[in-house]
Parts: sequence; structure tokens; C-alpha cells
Amino acid sequence: MLDDEELNRLQLTTLQYYLHEINPDNGLIRDKTDKTAPASIAADGLALASLPVLVERGVISREFAPAFALRRLRFFRDAPHGPEPDATGYKGFYYHFLDMKSGRRVWNCELSTIDSAFLFAGMLTCADYFDQENEEEDELRRLVDELFGKADWQWALNGGSAISHGWRPESGFIPHHWKGYDEALLLYILGLGSKTFPLPAESYAAYCSTYQWRKIYGREILYSGPLFTHQLSHLWIDLHGIRDKFMRDHNTDYFQNSRQATYLQQEYAIQNPHGFAGYGEHCWGFTACDGPGWMTRKINGVDRQFYDYIARGTPDGPDDGTVAPWVAIASLPFAPEIVIPTMNHMAQLNIGVDNRYGYYPSFNQTYEVADSPTGWWITPYHFAIDQGPVILMIENYRTGLIWDIMRRSHYIVSGLKRAGFKGGWLDGLT
Repeated sequence: MLDDEELNRLQLTTLQYYLHEINPDNGLIRDKTDKTAPASIAADGLALASLPVLVERGVISREFAPAFALRRLRFFRDAPHGPEPDATGYKGFYYHFLDMKSGRRVWNCELSTIDSAFLFAGMLTCADYFDQENEEEDELRRLVDELFGKADWQWALNGGSAISHGWRPESGFIPHHWKGYDEALLLYILGLGSKTFPLPAESYAAYCSTYQWRKIYGREILYSGPLFTHQLSHLWIDLHGIRDKFMRDHNTDYFQNSRQATYLQQEYAIQNPHGFAGYGEHCWGFTACDGPGWMTRKINGVDRQFYDYIARGTPDGPDDGTVAPWVAIASLPFAPEIVIPTMNHMAQLNIGVDNRYGYYPSFNQTYEVADSPTGWWITPYHFAIDQGPVILMIENYRTGLIWDIMRRSHYIVSGLKRAGFKGGWLDGLT
């Protein structure tokens, strides 16, 4: 059985990613363990959010920990910012992928509103954790306020009511907006909480306007297929017991909704409608993750379509037999009674629990690979954005650390209240 010592070991090995896959000069974190991969701004946000865990678990001293954050914050302060196609950011937001050394945009990628939100959330975690009155921590808090204050959330609406997915200097705004339940809940809370360019209240109504309330396997749920969409906002915000209008109307909250989503994933694996190998009560976790590749194979007389990196989901798919251990673990606070047995099972599958960086993030038992130690496909990479949810949600399950820190964020509290959240711990604040 999984005990506290084993949780500690998994958490700490997973943390090693942010200590090793880093440019020590600017603090940028590599997107994945491919030496040609660029940095990811979401990874930097998750690394920043993990700093309090590193301190509280005794990995680094609190005395020296602010320097880890300041290195990144100073980089983003000093990095080229403007409409040029090779800048680091524009209008207070940042490009999705950056060169590990120069910190400038690569791959003609988008100025990403959602990935900038994860970066800002990591910054705010540090600002509210490092609260001592000394030169380093004072500078840290000033820099976070400065950087967060530059994000022009009103510009990001592109004249509409909902936030754009992003912008490119070559073509302008991406013609898609964040509407309907997903990981962008955090994005709107941050934008509503801004002091400098706050979103109008109607933007949150636009986000909620295409919510889908469904009944699946006998469970009523605010639907979103990939499990990560039910988790990422919860890394930072304790949504247990606080409700917006939609959740009040449905007599539930987002925490309970994520619990339902976790159980739906397990039930889908038990029913296994497409007959993939390995699925079952203790083998589930369908989300955005790496896969065997874009191809079709005939397996036991059935043509199976496989995918590369794609957002898998339940019950509507896509589904190709790929399971992501990290996303099951990240549901630990929502449903430990089914997550812990799942973790115990996955520990027996030889998918890297003793690796330098913890579990490999995805595997597929249907896709046979002759030279694999298991006989089936395991991703050769670790991904930076898969590490953080494991670290933070194990900690939230154990101590509630990140949730406690973020309750002190006036930006988060203001954003929640402007979105219409009430009840629970939120009503206890002045």
C-alpha cells in the first residue's frame, strides 16, 4: 500500500525535473526531456509554484529559495517585450515557447493567454509565500506586482466578450476564444482580479455561456473530456465549498465536479467500450499527453488508430489506449479512495516510478513494442507541464499548502468575488 514515505519519494523525484531541466542563467525550464526542446512558460509557472513545496519538504533552504524565483522574475522583467516577431512577450503576455538560452520566441508560436496564466499563477504563489520583510523578498513581491500588472486583459478580449486563445505578430489574434468549462477558469479569475486592466464582469458570463451539463454513467457533471481540464485551476485555487452562479444553480461546486470527473474516468476504463489492453478499475487517466504516433495498426483483426500528442478524453474520446499516470495522481485530493489503489497498481507496471523524474507520463499497453522492457509503448520523454500537477496536488492532498497560500492572494480573492463566487472560506475573508 502507498504510504507517506512513498508519497514523499514520488513527490521529490518528480520535483527533480525543475532542478535539472533548467537554464541556470535565466531560470527557464525545458518543455520536455528532449535536448532540442525549447522552454515552456507554463513550465516556468509550475516551477515557481513548486518552490514552497521545495522549502517545506526541506529540499532547499527558505533563506536561499527567493533567489530561485528572482532569477526568473528578473528575466521576464528584462526580456524584450513588444510587437516584434522575436520578442519574449507583448502586452504583458508571453509566447508559449521560448529559446532556452536567449529567451526569445521560437517556432512561430502564439502569444498564449492560458500559458501566461499558469506563469502568473506561479508568480503569485511565490509573492504570497515569500512574505518576509527583507531586501530579496520585498523585490520579489514588487516584481510580481509589476509583471502581473502589465498583462492587458482587456486587449486580450480582441473587442469581444471572451478571452482570445492568443495572438501572433504575423496574423493577429487567433480566431478562437476561451468559452465552455476547461482549464481557463483560472485564466478568468486572474483577469477579473487584475488591478490595472481588469476583465469586465460579463467576460466570465461569456466563458460560462457554453457550459455543458450532462448525465454520464448515472453521474451529473459539468462536462469536459480530458481530465487535466478538471484539475489545473485547482492546483492553485481551493474551489471546495465556494460556488459561482452556475454551481449554485446545480447545487454543487467545482471541487465536487472534479471528483465526479475522476470517477467517470475510472468507470470508462472499467467499461472499456473499445476493448483496449490494460484498462480497468486501477488503470485509467485520459488527458492531453504523448502517444505512440499518428498511425493505424491492425491488432487482433481490428484497425486501431493511434495518436501522437493530443487531448484524449472520456467518454467521447479521442481514445487510443493511452493512459497518463500523472493525471490520475493529480486527482488525489478529489478522490483518494480510488486514486491511491490506482497508484499502487501503476507502481507495479514498470513505468518508471524509480526514475530520476518519477513516473513516465504516458503508456499504451495495446501498442506493442518489441524492444520495450514491458513489451508495450512507454513515452521516452518527461514533460514539464506533467510534473507540476503531481507535485502540487500531492502537496494539496497532504497539507493544503498551495491552497492556503493562494487564499492570501488579493488578486485571486478579488477575481473570485467578481466572478460571483460565494460561500465557504471565501465568505470568511474581509
